[in-house]
Amino acid sequence: MLRQIEGSRAVAETVARCRPEVVCAYPISPQTHIIEAVGVMVKAGTLTPCEFINVESEFAAMSVSIGASAAGARAYTATASQGLLFMMEAVYNAAGLGLPIVMTLANRAIGAPINIWNDHSDAMAARDAGWIQLFAETNQEAADLHVLAFRLAEELSVPVMVCMDGFILTHAVEGIDVPEQSDVDAFLPSYEPRQVLDPAHPISIGAMVGPEAFTEVRYLSHLRQLDALELIPALASQFASAFGRPSGGLIHSYETDDATTIVVALGSVLGTIKDAVDQRRALGDQVGVVGITTFRPFPFDEVRRALANAQRVVVIEKAFSVGYGGVLAADVASATHDASLCLHSVVAGLGGRAITQHGIETILDDAVRGHLGSVTFLDLDLDIVESERARIGNQRRSGPSAENVLSDLGAVASRIG
Repeated sequence: MLRQIEGSRAVAETVARCRPEVVCAYPISPQTHIIEAVGVMVKAGTLTPCEFINVESEFAAMSVSIGASAAGARAYTATASQGLLFMMEAVYNAAGLGLPIVMTLANRAIGAPINIWNDHSDAMAARDAGWIQLFAETNQEAADLHVLAFRLAEELSVPVMVCMDGFILTHAVEGIDVPEQSDVDAFLPSYEPRQVLDPAHPISIGAMVGPEAFTEVRYLSHLRQLDALELIPALASQFASAFGRPSGGLIHSYETDDATTIVVALGSVLGTIKDAVDQRRALGDQVGVVGITTFRPFPFDEVRRALANAQRVVVIEKAFSVGYGGVLAADVASATHDASLCLHSVVAGLGGRAITQHGIETILDDAVRGHLGSVTFLDLDLDIVESERARIGNQRRSGPSAENVLSDLGAVASRIG
């Protein structure tokens, strides 16, 4: 049943209906509403049996999740931005140990400079950690993906990260059909761990592995990720049958059958892109969209097939690799390396900067006319950039760029000297 509910609350209620047995987290915006709501349910006794563990840091949150999962409990946590970086050592350990932990990542920019708004730089920082990464386009999908995530994690014994755009989704109130408890119970079996610490049958989990076996162990982790490429579509099909709506999967396409220009993106920006595509199609442009739900493992074959008939591809992404370029664009380029198409990388929405329908339409117009470069930063203020570059060139003690730019914009009055 549709209810007007905040995205964070819908995720919290859905996670509770997945019956986690241990929840531990440290609050950090924009994840806080999720974990607060789960904590309230545990304290009220509506989520039981479940132990909610207050910890002193994000590193501790993931460490406790590892211990809980290794002991045989269904474990859940959530984080964002700097919190993910603080727990990163343990994030890698969770994947290397093959523990089916589910974590919500409320995507937020990484500092410095400090920024609490949305982009995907935190998820990109963890893309090689060995976690499956699922990106939600809507709050309905954000809720649904958690049910799929627990099932996927436990069938393969791998950790899964559900990425939802901070504030844009987490704090938005809209109509969401929170999965019913009976439906979740029918779809998600009781947790039966593949490995568990048991005093009656002592084993080592996390043993030292030397050169004689390290490559093989890491390769096995890689194979489990590849297994996910087969399992994710099957689970998405089962979910659609059980809940009466599509969710999850590897990719999804919109207006691509005859498209010569296709936009590729992750997350909530896909809604705005679809509106822009509708507008351009009304003007006669053959444009379409491919949204990627499963970013890790990357669905190379599906992306290649989806873009097979395109003449040009525009990748819009909310992160980039400093000194290199677009992260998602590099993966798309690898998937289509043997195709004769033009590939454009558009970096947009960094630090929460608005991505408007007009801006996307302009990008599409430039692409169709052949005026779009290989790498573009949407709405970049070159005057501000050149002013700071001149300052750096002229002054040895030019100061921090962030403060200088804010001063040039008149945004702060705290700059000294």
